[in-house]
Amino acid sequence: MSSARFVLLSLYSALLLRAALGEGPLFHFCTSGNFTANSPYESNLNKLTSFLHTKTPPSGFALDSIGRHQHRVYGIALCRGDVSPSVCKACVADAGAEIQRLCPRNKGAIMWYDDCMFKYNDTNFFRQIDKANNFYLYNGNKVSDPALFNLRVTEMLTRLAKKAYSIPKLYAAGKKRVDGKTTLYGLVQCTRDLSAAECKACLEGEIGAIPIKFSGQEGGRLGGASCNFRYETYRFFSI
Repeated sequence: MSSARFVLLSLYSALLLRAALGEGPLFHFCTSGNFTANSPYESNLNKLTSFLHTKTPPSGFALDSIGRHQHRVYGIALCRGDVSPSVCKACVADAGAEIQRLCPRNKGAIMWYDDCMFKYNDTNFFRQIDKANNFYLYNGNKVSDPALFNLRVTEMLTRLAKKAYSIPKLYAAGKKRVDGKTTLYGLVQCTRDLSAAECKACLEGEIGAIPIKFSGQEGGRLGGASCNFRYETYRFFSI
């Protein structure tokens, strides 16, 4: 597997861009090689996209593979744990269409929206922690006491991670007081092809790096192909 690619962006700038262009993806990677137009691989990718659009919304997660040999395509879709089936369905539909527009003819691609993640590839990536495709967003506002804030963020996300990898949904959200006037809100989630131990390893590895990657940032997000987290000083989730 290729070395990890880290992208650090201003969440504020990203949200301004999305506001200007309309609701759209947070980030994407085009990976792997290319396929030929009108090939069996393209046909299988279209079938897989349709399958994930149909099968993901009821539970918020689906995966499958279609085709044989060099024409086989593997795909996964994950919706944020607090969104409704209708929101999930709309997000997966948007992601399935947009990912092929932004990554035309690519045999592999990953796209993140606020409400879902969509990934496909020509190699089997199921039940493996993807460390190569992560991005990081932060809102650009710095807190007055970074050491204390980093500690509270780490404590909250660690607690949520323990809850998430102990239940089948591999998702948890909650809050924690930082001081007398500031409350942190956070969520963590893993793709449900991972085992509890794999989810634990994925989240703990990223949460442990918070003092380095998010030091003193008032809000931040890891977008990962296998696990993700987000924290803010305002409530951004439903449950």
